[in-house]
Amino acid sequence: MSSDSDDDMPLARANGKLSQAHISKSEDKAMDKAGPSTSTPAGISIRNGPVLEDKMDVDGPAANGNTKRKSRASISKPVYKDGTEDDSDEDAVPLAKRQKIKKAVESDSHDDTPLAAAKKRGGKLPPKATAADIGESDSSDDEPLTNKLAKKKAAIEKKAEKEAKEIRAKQTKAKAKKVKKEDSDSEDAKPKTKRKSNGTGSAKKSNGVKKVESDSDVPLMKKPVKKTNGKVKSEDVSPKKDKAKKEDSEEAEEVYRWWDAPKKEDDSIKWETLEHNGVIFPPPYEPLPKNVKLIYDGVPVTLSIEAEEIAGFFGAMLNSALNVENPTFQRNFFEDFTEEVKKTGGAKGPDGQKVDIKHFSKLDFSKIFNYYDGKSQARKARSTAEKKAEKAEKDLAEAAYTHCLWDGRKEQVGNFRVEPPGLFRGRGAHPKTGKVKRRVLPNQITLNIGKEATVPAPPEGHKWGKIQHDNKATWLAMWQENINGAYKYVMLAAKSSVKGQSDYKKFEKARGLKAHIDQIRKDYTRDLRAELMADRQRATAVYLIDKLALRAGNEKDGENEAETVGCCSLKYEHITLKPPNTVIFDFLGKDSIRYYDEVVVDDKVFKNLKMFKRAPKKEGDDIFDRLTTTQLNKHLNSYMPGLSAKVFRTYNASYTMSNLLTGLKDTNITMQEKVKLYNDCNREVAILCNHKRTVGAGHEAQMEKMTDRIKGLQYQQWRLKQMILDVDIKQKRKHAAEWFQLDSDLDQEWILEHQAFLVQEMRTKIEKKFQKDNEKLVAEGSKEMKAKELTERLEAADDLEKKFKKENKTKKVEAEGKGPTVEKFMSALEKLDGRIATMRLQAEDREGNKEVALGTSKINYIDPRLTVVFANKFDVPIEKFFSKTLREKFTWAIESIGDDDAWEF
Repeated sequence: MSSDSDDDMPLARANGKLSQAHISKSEDKAMDKAGPSTSTPAGISIRNGPVLEDKMDVDGPAANGNTKRKSRASISKPVYKDGTEDDSDEDAVPLAKRQKIKKAVESDSHDDTPLAAAKKRGGKLPPKATAADIGESDSSDDEPLTNKLAKKKAAIEKKAEKEAKEIRAKQTKAKAKKVKKEDSDSEDAKPKTKRKSNGTGSAKKSNGVKKVESDSDVPLMKKPVKKTNGKVKSEDVSPKKDKAKKEDSEEAEEVYRWWDAPKKEDDSIKWETLEHNGVIFPPPYEPLPKNVKLIYDGVPVTLSIEAEEIAGFFGAMLNSALNVENPTFQRNFFEDFTEEVKKTGGAKGPDGQKVDIKHFSKLDFSKIFNYYDGKSQARKARSTAEKKAEKAEKDLAEAAYTHCLWDGRKEQVGNFRVEPPGLFRGRGAHPKTGKVKRRVLPNQITLNIGKEATVPAPPEGHKWGKIQHDNKATWLAMWQENINGAYKYVMLAAKSSVKGQSDYKKFEKARGLKAHIDQIRKDYTRDLRAELMADRQRATAVYLIDKLALRAGNEKDGENEAETVGCCSLKYEHITLKPPNTVIFDFLGKDSIRYYDEVVVDDKVFKNLKMFKRAPKKEGDDIFDRLTTTQLNKHLNSYMPGLSAKVFRTYNASYTMSNLLTGLKDTNITMQEKVKLYNDCNREVAILCNHKRTVGAGHEAQMEKMTDRIKGLQYQQWRLKQMILDVDIKQKRKHAAEWFQLDSDLDQEWILEHQAFLVQEMRTKIEKKFQKDNEKLVAEGSKEMKAKELTERLEAADDLEKKFKKENKTKKVEAEGKGPTVEKFMSALEKLDGRIATMRLQAEDREGNKEVALGTSKINYIDPRLTVVFANKFDVPIEKFFSKTLREKFTWAIESIGDDDAWEF
C-alpha cells in the first residue's frame, strides 16, 4: 500500500520535510552494520516518570506583600523565569510591582521554548528503579536490576504468546461445534433459530464493541442498563462507625445487579425512561464592600460588577504562589481583565476620573486578598454546631439533584453542580492558565431527559438552551466551556450501574486482547524491517505503545491547547538516541506534565528511530511523519474491534499483575506484610509496564513524620524499661545493660523536642475536648462550663511537663499506673514491638510508593477482580485495598468474584 498520498500524512510539519517512502535492502543492511548489536535486554526503563522541576524561591514576598502563608503546592514546582532578569532589589518588592512581570505581560517569546533544552532548564530527573521498589532486598550478584526485570518481562510475554494460541484454538473448536450443531438442528428448529439469528444480527448492527471504543474519553457511549427486578440491598462493608446511619443508607440505596441480568439485544439503547432535576448553579456574585478596592498605581479604582468579580478571582488566590507568580498566568489574566474593564465602562478613580489600566505591575490586590482571607478565617473559626447546621442546610438544598430515576431505578448522579466562574489553572505548563472561566448560564445548557418526564424549571428569568431525549446518550446535562471549547457533561456517579458496566467492558476488552497479542507482536516485529516507510513507522509506534505504555498522541492546536505529546505526535527534539540502544524520551505528556523515559529498546527499533530522525529533519519535525493516530487505530482495529493504544496499557498491567499474583504463596505472614506484598506486586507492574509518577512535594515531610512516630514509640519503650527498674531493681541482672539504654536514633535534643510535643499535644486535646463539651451543653440547653474548668483540666499537661523535667534531671523514670508490675510493663513492651514493626513496614511501603501512583494503577489499569482474588487468597479484608468509594465503584467485581481465589485475568 502506498503512503505517498497527502491524505495519509500528518497535517502539521514544521518545514514540510518528509521521510523517504521506501527503504532499500542495501540501506537496511548498511544500518545493521553501522550500529553494533547489544545483548542488553530491552523493554525496561532505566529512568521513567514525570520530571521534578527546580524549586521556586518561595521565601520572597507574595503579590500583595501581605500573605499569611504559601500554598504547599508551590513547593517543588516549575520555575517561571524568562532568564532576562538579573538578581536585583526587585526581590524585596511585591510581586505585583516587579519589573519582570511587565516583561512577562508584554512578551510571548518564551512560550515556545523546546523541551530539548532540558539541561538548560534543569529539573530533577526520575530516579532509577531499585530492588526495594519491588519488595526485594539488594542482591549480592552483579546482574543489574533492569536485566532481571527485562528477563521477567520477556518470560511473561512468552507465556502470553502461548496462552493466545491456546485461546484461539479453543475458540476455533467451539465455533466449529456450534456451526455443526446449528446445521443439524436447522430443519427442526427454524423459528427458534430465526429468533436467535435476529438477536445476533441486531447486536452486530449496533456493534456495541466497535461503537464505544475510541481513544477519546468523551463519556457518550456507556454500556446500557437492563431493566430488571434483580435488586439487592447494598452492603456497607466499611467498619461499623454509625450503625443508624448505615441502616438508613441501606434502606435508601439499592444496587442493581446488572452483571446477573440478561444482556440487551440492542446495545446502543441506554435507557427507556429517565427523570432528573437538572443542575445546581453557583451562587450569584456578592459585590465587595465599598471600602475594599483594587489599587492601581496607588489609586483605589471603582470597577463594574463584572470586572470587579474578575479582579476578585486573582486577589483571592494571592497565597497560591504557583499560579500568581507564573508569568503566563499573569499575562492571560491581565488580558481578560483589561478587556472586561474596557467592555463595561472602564475604571474610575475616587473623584470619578477615568483610570487607564495599562500595566499589570501597578496593580495591588492586597485589600481584596485581606477581605477574602478574613472571610475564610471567619468560616474556619465557626463552631462545630454552626458547621453542622450549614452542612445540613446545604444537603437539604442538594437532595433533589443527587439522584435520578434511570429506567425506574434510583441512580446516583456524579457532578450535578455547574462549575463556578474563576481563573483557569490547568495542569503542567498549560498556555491558557490564568484565563477567565466565565459563568455558565442556563441558556448554555442542554438537558437530556425522558420524553414523558417533567422538565426541571430553570432559574427564574432564564430558560434552558435545549431539551433533548437521546436515549443513546448517558449524560444528563452538558454545556461548552469558554477556555478550550470543551464540552462538560453531568454523568452518573462512579458507583452507578452505567459506570460499572463501562468499567467492566473496558477490562473485558483488555482480556479480549489476550487472544490477539501474539499475532500483533509477531506482525510489528516483522514490520520493523518493512520496505515501506509507512509500515515501518507504524510497527515502531505499536512497539513503543506496547512496550513503553506510550499514549497514541493527537495533533494539538498550539494556540488553543497545551502542546501535549503522544507516540504519533513525537517531534525531532523529543527523542535523544544514546548508542548502542538507549532512547531518551523527553516531552510534555498528558495534562502538560513533562515526561522523561530513558529506556533500552530492541536494536532494530533504535536503528529505525535513528532513520526517522535523519537529515534534513530538524527541530519541530515529526518523527512519525507518515503515520497518524487515525491510521494507527484503524490498523489496530483490524485485529480486534475497538482496540486502541490505551487497551494495551490496561492489558499489560492486568496480565502482568495476574501472573505475579499467581506465583505468590500464602505463607504465615502478618496482615501488614500481606498488604505490602500486594503493593510490591503493584509497584513491580508499574516498573514492568513503565508507569511512573513524580515524587510528591510532601513525601519527605510525610516520611519524616513517620520516622518521628517510630522514634516516639522507641522513647516510650525506653521509659517503660526504666519503670521496670523502678519497680524491681533486680531486673538489671536479668537483662543486658544495652537493653535499658536509649536507642541510638534518640539523642537528647530530639527527646526534649518530643517531650515538648507531647505536652502541647495533651494541651490541644484538652482544649478541643473542653470546646466540644461546651458545644454539647449549649445544644442541650445547659450553661457552658467556665474558663476555670479548662484551667483545672490543663493542670494535667502542666504535671506532665514537670514530670519530664524531673526525669531529665534525675535520669530516672517513676512507675506509672495503678498496681504497676514487671509483667504489665513487659506486656506493654511487647505490644509496642508489634506497633513499631508495623509502622516500619508502612514506612517502607510508603517509600516504595513515592514514584508509583498505586491508586491510579489500581483504579484504571489493573482489573479490580485481581485485587478481590488476592484478598480472598490471602484472607485480607477488601477494605485494606479499596476505600468505601472504590468498593461501591467496583461492586460488580467484588460480587461477581465472590469467594473465588483462582480467577485469572
